[in-house]
Amino acid sequence: MFGFFKKKEEKYVLGAPVKGKSVPLKEVSDPTFAEEMLGKGMAVIPADGRIYAPADGKIGMLFDTLHAISMTTDFGAEVLIHVGIDTVKMNGDGFEAHVSAGDRVKKGDLLLAVDLDKVKAAGYDTITPMLVCNTTDYASVEGITGDEISPGDDAVIIIK
Repeated sequence: MFGFFKKKEEKYVLGAPVKGKSVPLKEVSDPTFAEEMLGKGMAVIPADGRIYAPADGKIGMLFDTLHAISMTTDFGAEVLIHVGIDTVKMNGDGFEAHVSAGDRVKKGDLLLAVDLDKVKAAGYDTITPMLVCNTTDYASVEGITGDEISPGDDAVIIIK
């Protein structure tokens, strides 16, 4: 009877940042990601090297080595996309930025281009985690895993 006083649940969705196979973070070989130390989310074993914005928002940081990018979505999620494991050691070789810190982006905008063959040839894993770093601000952050996905497909469901 008094259900109208109950706060309505807010649901947000992050799109997949790259084409490939979606996997749980526990499958990432780096414990920082696998143990969700930086936040919850999911990872993609990429089939191509084009990394896209998972939601509308603003680019917070583009690492000098271009291996990772952070953004804040318009609904407040702080998102980190990290291309590969230990790829920081490549010093940007094989990575090309299409945005800069401070840029506004729309879901599906191209953020980075990565030469996956170059990454593999250098001996690095290409798995690409996408995390919500401010997970504690939400009631639930759940990755959608186990499927082949394309950029923009539902990848992380966030409940406020």
